[in-house]
Amino acid sequence: MGNEDWDVSALLPRVTAHTLVVHNRHNRFLPVQAGQRLAARISNARFQVIDDIGYVQLPGIITGFLGEGREVEATPDLPSGTAIILFADIADSTGLTERLGDDAFRAKARDLDAALRTVIREHAGTPIEGKLLGDGVLAVFTSARQAIEAALACATSGDVAGLPLHLGLHAGDVIREDNNVYGGAVNIASRISGLSAPGEVLVSDIVRGLARTSAGVNFEDRGERELKGVGEPVRVWVVREAE
Repeated sequence: MGNEDWDVSALLPRVTAHTLVVHNRHNRFLPVQAGQRLAARISNARFQVIDDIGYVQLPGIITGFLGEGREVEATPDLPSGTAIILFADIADSTGLTERLGDDAFRAKARDLDAALRTVIREHAGTPIEGKLLGDGVLAVFTSARQAIEAALACATSGDVAGLPLHLGLHAGDVIREDNNVYGGAVNIASRISGLSAPGEVLVSDIVRGLARTSAGVNFEDRGERELKGVGEPVRVWVVREAE
């Protein structure tokens, strides 16, 4: 019986319980990215890296996680309604594929996808399952400040991975269905993302207004832009980290 007979990765998106995935840096057989990929496919997972060959830290990590789990179970799923929407996509994916080759590019993209989903969850966001890099990573937040912080962290992750990202944020009503979200606001977030330069975070005027006094960043006006499929121009702003 080969290892492929034990591969249950296709079942991971069906796991709904609050899940802890722990990876030890001293693991000689599996890289950290393997744990990240596994955690990214579970919708309510927390990924924890330990640097402890004797696993002395593990009982405390589990105890803390179980406490978090009780809080998560008491919180219902977010209903349809207003959300802050983050859309991220790899810049020049076609050119990168040509330079790196299909297999190398997809491997790097999968690792980055897992890293972005971890970043999003760390900033209280919800990554949408079924949207993978190449099609774009989609996430929703209830806080504009946290969404902006997550977008900036995602930009850094993309730069570090050598796969710079287009990133866009918009706020509006969404319709939640199964593990996906729909609506005009999602389309606008995607279009805004497409306007951004590689590694740049662009936000709509609505997001800027929501986060103007709380995000601790600066906004640079890029003016009104015509977006495909959107009836009215949308004013967009570049996010600059405060010095």
